[in-house]
Amino acid sequence: MSKCKGMFRGGGSALVWPIILLLCLTSNFNRNILPVAEAIWLTIPSSGTKCVSEEIQNNVVVLADYYVIDENNPDHIPTVSARVTSPYGNNLHQNTNATHGQFAFTTSEAGNYLACFWKDGSHQQDAELTLGLDWRIGIAAKDWDSVAKKDKIEGVELVLRRLEGAVQAIHGNLIYLKDREAEMREVSERTNARVAWFSIMSLGVCIVVSLVQLWYLKRYFIKKKLI
Repeated sequence: MSKCKGMFRGGGSALVWPIILLLCLTSNFNRNILPVAEAIWLTIPSSGTKCVSEEIQNNVVVLADYYVIDENNPDHIPTVSARVTSPYGNNLHQNTNATHGQFAFTTSEAGNYLACFWKDGSHQQDAELTLGLDWRIGIAAKDWDSVAKKDKIEGVELVLRRLEGAVQAIHGNLIYLKDREAEMREVSERTNARVAWFSIMSLGVCIVVSLVQLWYLKRYFIKKKLI
């Protein structure tokens, strides 16, 4: 603890001290403080397609690795085909007859990005297979080892840089959610206004139809000399 205080003695702000004390209490500065994206396991059916989607905002880096796993027959692993599409249906990645692959892109559209996998035709008769997908988005896709080598930083400074990146990513997500909430509120207000006008028009039509019916019945009774 005293060593860490000596490193920053002479003028850190009071806002930075809680972060420094927290880092000094950790036994290993190289430990991953930020959450790391983990692989998910998909079961590809013998026929059909398995898809996974993720809602991503605009201008976000996406990096993913996928690989087929067959522990029973590692020498003859079946192949799969993969396709990644944007919210507007543009092909961002397509691969066939592969046991593993990778795709990387920077989003240009906000919305649901879809990654689909299916077995190749030569393996349609086989049983289901397992595919591992390591999908990293935004701050999780950043190569911090390369950043450390390029900027010649390590230890506490590297951890603080990663924390800064995480804060920026969280701030960006909050802004995105705020914009989406504003859009949804505007759509809701427009829908409520249309429903209100439709209700008023329906009530007006009912009143007009009732008056016409009363006029017609009165005229009919007068004509038949019932009143």
